[in-house]
Amino acid sequence: MKIGLTYLKGTVPGFEDFGNLPTNLIKSNGLINGLPIHKELDALIIPGGTLIESNSLNENIFKEIKLMAKEEKPIIGICAGYQILGNQIDIGRNSPSPIIKKGLGLIDVEFSPLISNDRVTAEVVSKSYLTDNIEEDITGFHCHTYGLVKGNAKTLFYSPIKRMNYGDVENKIISGSLNDDGNVIGTMLHNLLDENPELIKNFLNFIGANENDIKNIYSKNKELKVKLNKEIGIESGITIKQLPNNDINNPFNEFKKIKGDMPLCICIGSIGSDSGKTFITTGLAGALRHQGLNVGILKVGPDVRDTVTSLYLTKGKMEDYASIKIGHLGWVDIKETLNKLKESQYDIVLIEGVMSVFTGFLNKKTPYSAAEICASSNIPMLLISGVNKEGIESAAVNLISHTKMLNKIGIDVKGILFNKVYDMDIFNEVSSYVQKETGINDILSIPKVKLEKRGGTPEIEIRYDLFGKLALEVIEEHINIQKIAKMGNKPLFNKYLTFEENKSFF
Repeated sequence: MKIGLTYLKGTVPGFEDFGNLPTNLIKSNGLINGLPIHKELDALIIPGGTLIESNSLNENIFKEIKLMAKEEKPIIGICAGYQILGNQIDIGRNSPSPIIKKGLGLIDVEFSPLISNDRVTAEVVSKSYLTDNIEEDITGFHCHTYGLVKGNAKTLFYSPIKRMNYGDVENKIISGSLNDDGNVIGTMLHNLLDENPELIKNFLNFIGANENDIKNIYSKNKELKVKLNKEIGIESGITIKQLPNNDINNPFNEFKKIKGDMPLCICIGSIGSDSGKTFITTGLAGALRHQGLNVGILKVGPDVRDTVTSLYLTKGKMEDYASIKIGHLGWVDIKETLNKLKESQYDIVLIEGVMSVFTGFLNKKTPYSAAEICASSNIPMLLISGVNKEGIESAAVNLISHTKMLNKIGIDVKGILFNKVYDMDIFNEVSSYVQKETGINDILSIPKVKLEKRGGTPEIEIRYDLFGKLALEVIEEHINIQKIAKMGNKPLFNKYLTFEENKSFF
C-alpha cells in the first residue's frame, strides 16, 4: 500500500511524523514511478507550511488531488493542507483589505487570519473514518496564522484555546472539517496522528490494510525518513553532510552528542524586536545541519511559529517541549525542557529569544524573560542587534550595556552580532570598541539583505523556501559556523531568579 506525503517547496514534511504512515514523497509532477498519484496511491497526507504563499501546488497536483477525492480515497490536510482543501484563504492579516487565495474547494470552508500557538485538547464532534469509536478528546497543537474557519462543511473537531492573536482568551474554534463524501478531512491540529494512536488504527482499517500491509507501510516510512534527511529544505540541492564517528579530522565531530549526555545549547537573544532573531536562527540552524549536526530548535515563550523556518531547513520536528514557558505563556518550563533534551538525539540546540532579552524581566511573574531563562540554566547567549533603525553606533552602545547587565546576572554572552550592517567601515570602527568594553572576542556582522516577498513579521506573505534559502546563504557566507558551535554550552538548571533579585539589578 502507498500513502503519499506532498513534498513541495514551502511544506514542512519533518514537522511531525504523521503517525509514521507516509510511504512515498509526492513531488510537483504528481507522479509516482511515472504514473499519476490518483492511480498509485491508497491515501494522501498534505502537511502544513506555506503552500498558499509559495504557490507550489501546481495544476498537476490540483488535478491529482481532485481525482483522488472523486475516487473516494482518503485525503488528510493539516494546517496549510487543510486550507488548500477549502474554498479560499484570506492571507491579508495586516492588509486593510482581504488578500484572497483560492483553494481546491473540496471542503466547504473558508479561512481568515487567526493566530494560535496553543497545545490543545480537542473535542471530537462528528463521526468519520478517522474518528470512528473515538469517545474521548484528542490532543495536538496549533501553529497557524490563518486559523479562523467558517463554512457549511461538517465540523469534525473543536479546539478550546487560551490564547489568540497575541492575547489571552477563553474561546472555542473549529479545528477540523469533513467533506460531504466523508473521505476528505482537514484539520488545524498538528501531531494529530502522532499523539492519538486510535486514529491511526481507524485510518489503516479504512484503507483495508492487513497485518502484512501495516509492516510494509512502517518499513517504507523508515526509508522515506532517510530520504527526507538527505537535503536541506526542499529541492535546494544542498546535501546534508555525514559525520562518521571515527572521522577525527572533521572539526564538527567534537560537537556530536554522547548518548545520555546534554546537547550543547545557545540562546539567540537580542536588544529589541525586529533585530532579526528568526532570520539569524534560521540561517544558523540550516548551516549547522548542513555540516551534519542534529539541530534542535526551541522558542522562549509561546510563538513557536518563529521556529518553523528553521525546521523547514533542518526537517526537524516541532517537539512537545518546543515552547519554553515564561509566566503563563508557553508549553513547558525550562526544567522539563532540559530533561527532554538530555533524552533527545540533538547535538546542538538553538533557543530563539523573545523580544528583547530583558522584556518582562521586572514582571512579578517569574520567569518572564529570555534573560531569566538563560540565567536559570547556565545557557550562553549570542546577542544580536539590528542596526537599520538606530544606527551602528547606537547599536554598539546598546549592545555593550546589555552585555554588561547580562554578565551581571550571570549570563555568559559568547558573541555579539551586528545584523543588517549598511557600512563596514563604521562597523570596523565600533567593533574594537565593543570588544574592549565587553571582553568578547567574537564581534560578528551580517550585511543588510533584501527579503523578497516577505513582510516584517512571520504572518505577512512569508515563504519558507525563499526566507530559509536566503538566511542559509547569508550565514554561510558571513559567519564561521564552527565558531558558533563552540559558543554552545551544556545547560544545567540551578534556580529561577526571584522578583526581588531581579529588582536588585536595576
